[in-house]
Amino acid sequence: MATRNEEPLLGAVIRTARPVGRAAHELDPLLALGADARLVLLGEATHGTHEFYHWRAELTRRLIVENGFHAVAAEADWPDAYRVNRYVRALGSDADAEEALRDFKRFPSWMWRNSDVLDFVGWLRAHNDRLGSSNQKVGFYGLDLYSLRGSISAVLQYLESVDRAAAHRARSRYGCFDHFGADPEDYAHATFLGMAEGCEREVVAQLVELQHRRAEILARDGVAREDEQFQAEQNARVVKNAEEYYRSMFAGRISTWNLRDTHMTDTLSALLSHLDRRVGAGRSKIVVWAHNSHVGDARSTELGSARELNVGQLVRERYGAKARLIGQTTYEGTVTAASEWGAPAERKQVRRGLPGSYEELFHRAGLGDFLLLSDDLRALSTGAERPLLERAIGVVYRPDTERVSHYFRADLMAQFDAVLHIDGTRAVEPLERKSEWARAEEAETYPTGL
Repeated sequence: MATRNEEPLLGAVIRTARPVGRAAHELDPLLALGADARLVLLGEATHGTHEFYHWRAELTRRLIVENGFHAVAAEADWPDAYRVNRYVRALGSDADAEEALRDFKRFPSWMWRNSDVLDFVGWLRAHNDRLGSSNQKVGFYGLDLYSLRGSISAVLQYLESVDRAAAHRARSRYGCFDHFGADPEDYAHATFLGMAEGCEREVVAQLVELQHRRAEILARDGVAREDEQFQAEQNARVVKNAEEYYRSMFAGRISTWNLRDTHMTDTLSALLSHLDRRVGAGRSKIVVWAHNSHVGDARSTELGSARELNVGQLVRERYGAKARLIGQTTYEGTVTAASEWGAPAERKQVRRGLPGSYEELFHRAGLGDFLLLSDDLRALSTGAERPLLERAIGVVYRPDTERVSHYFRADLMAQFDAVLHIDGTRAVEPLERKSEWARAEEAETYPTGL
């Protein structure tokens, strides 16, 4: 039973919820919500749920086709996503979407190497192929900063093609990391313990040189070089911020979280400016794919009260109503996740939402799958208990410690502009189904899955 303070919210959910099935028009309210936005952030309560990927892709297709959005920016590493960008814009050598996704090798590879992303990337290439101008083609970009080594390689590869002397200088600067081995955590340990001086000066110098020489390179090689110059600068920015991230790794979780989300937001701002040069000042529009914990405004959560900020908060501060935040939730089902960081992907059972959580309340409404617009819900929920618990499953899922590991308190109506609730969900399908994932599938389908 709902508590007395939850009853007004439960009643408001029942009165304002909009049923969602498989019909495209059921996303019309979200399309209208993003009509005047430059940034539409689409969240997910887990990194391994098929329905979240499916509905995110469906809405993104419509935002591109009907509202003229110019790019997708994902919670993914910049160089890995840029290979996909080259493919969907017919600039690379990959033969198909599966090949274009092959740089997603680092844990958790299933986040982007899965059947839903494969379908979307194939669709985006076909959509772009129908467009006349290359300036109209929609790109695919990464926002994250974990790709220290990959981004170093991308900078060097670019400079070798435009200025070998500059490539030599960059190789010398980035050689600073060679003293620490291939694992960035070795760099984190050494610098934190004071065993070695860090590489901050070198990575800053490399980014500054690339930026200062932009006009010279573009004047010499023309606008055809602009995209590649931009991606090289962004990779150099990733290296600079990744260096700071790993150097700060043992200073505390909040510190590194804030560095990461500030980097992702700065990347969005840089990408908007870059796309503006192609489509007109202030006209570029981007769809963002990331976890609810990045998308929802941190100021409306207990994490925000602990001074944790995130992309959702920062884009609202920078862009106001030009940024729209949309979350997704689920009550129960299955999810693709690991038992610990770096472990194989498993097909895990998602426990039912805890009492006192939004997930349990939404299930109690008895409406199945539905869409909520925050303005509508706030107007009818006076006196409701807020905040409630909200679930977040990342790439690791620990059902045995779920309350501590995967729940936090939040005012969901202030955190998002809209929420899509899918009551029962199933695991996203990795392109590589290893034994741990396959065994779970067989156990659930036996004997009908023979």
